[in-house]
Amino acid sequence: MGSRIEPGTVLTPREVEVVDGEPVDIPQRGRLVHLQFRRFAGCPVCNVHLRSVATRHAELAAAGVLEVAVFHSPEAELRVHTADIPFAVVADPGKRLYREFGVESGARALLHPRAWLPVLRSIAAGLARRDPAPAAKQEHGRLGLPADFLIAEDGTVVAAKYGEHIYDQWSVDDILALARAETDVPRR
Repeated sequence: MGSRIEPGTVLTPREVEVVDGEPVDIPQRGRLVHLQFRRFAGCPVCNVHLRSVATRHAELAAAGVLEVAVFHSPEAELRVHTADIPFAVVADPGKRLYREFGVESGARALLHPRAWLPVLRSIAAGLARRDPAPAAKQEHGRLGLPADFLIAEDGTVVAAKYGEHIYDQWSVDDILALARAETDVPRR
């Protein structure tokens, strides 16, 4: 994997292809971008997290935050699991963006004790909702770790989080607090 992206890093502007939508520019003029890296299409833990973000999507948009979620699954698999997600979803089956942002995989994704309860709850919730099962074979495995980046309109990474286990990511409240802090501080 590439080296980690730290706050203060200025990203080269890019356009990312979105599943079932128009390409998205990162950074965005007049908005913050929350770029979140998830695991694979249908990951029960990712689904619980994405549902929490989707439920409060209007709050995030009102705070000037554009949500972009990246998965290392092909578009066809993502369509099955993200059709009702109200924000940009990016298929990165070659893990190009994962490498560029230094997003890792490892056994600690599932072995960390703080991951066990969220994993069990996520599986139970998915079964109760009758979510479609993920593909049996995941080309890049099931041991991905999450990562979150908040990117200012000038491309500066204002905050970054690399997860220590599969449920170690920013909550919606965390994202909103970071967005408020960023909009309260004038940028040069």
